[in-house]
Amino acid sequence: MSNEPRFEIGNPDGECRYPVTLDGKCIGRVFRWHGAWYAAPAGQPNERRIADGAGKELAANYLVELFDEGGITPQEEKEKETHGITAPRDVPLLHPRMNRTPRNVKAAEKAMEGISEFLWAPLDGYPGADNPWLLRCQLCGWQGPRYWSHLRGRNGNPPSTYRHPGCRPADEVRAAIPAYKRTKESQTVTD
Repeated sequence: MSNEPRFEIGNPDGECRYPVTLDGKCIGRVFRWHGAWYAAPAGQPNERRIADGAGKELAANYLVELFDEGGITPQEEKEKETHGITAPRDVPLLHPRMNRTPRNVKAAEKAMEGISEFLWAPLDGYPGADNPWLLRCQLCGWQGPRYWSHLRGRNGNPPSTYRHPGCRPADEVRAAIPAYKRTKESQTVTD
């Protein structure tokens, strides 16, 4: 009996949802949301929380088991069109999965202000600090998922100058974003 999994996990889409294929057919997607792994069977609107922590393979196995029970009809893999967004559109404050609570609204407003300051444009509503957020880099036009917890900087410092693969060099990032200038000025004043 082989320990090799029967499934393949593909590359994530713009919302970091990984397609799971069995014999070349898509049986669903798995994704992480607030630390837990979920499985969304192909052709079905429901999703199920499977595991906390490192549970990508557990979520994929759940889809295989559901398929074996006859609960999934495999489908041709379709590319989600999240990375191809180029036309302007209204972006909601909160991601559809986020509850509209005062705390979430306040966090979303702060995050929207922050990404604007760091020259990012949201392509979807705020999903929470540790969930993938589909953004456009305003320095070069790149689009893809980023995490607000990685972008916001720490302890009053600006974020890393590394934005994503292929972006502008660090000196150009520092020159373009006012937060880096403020940090340099405050260091000069205290020297």
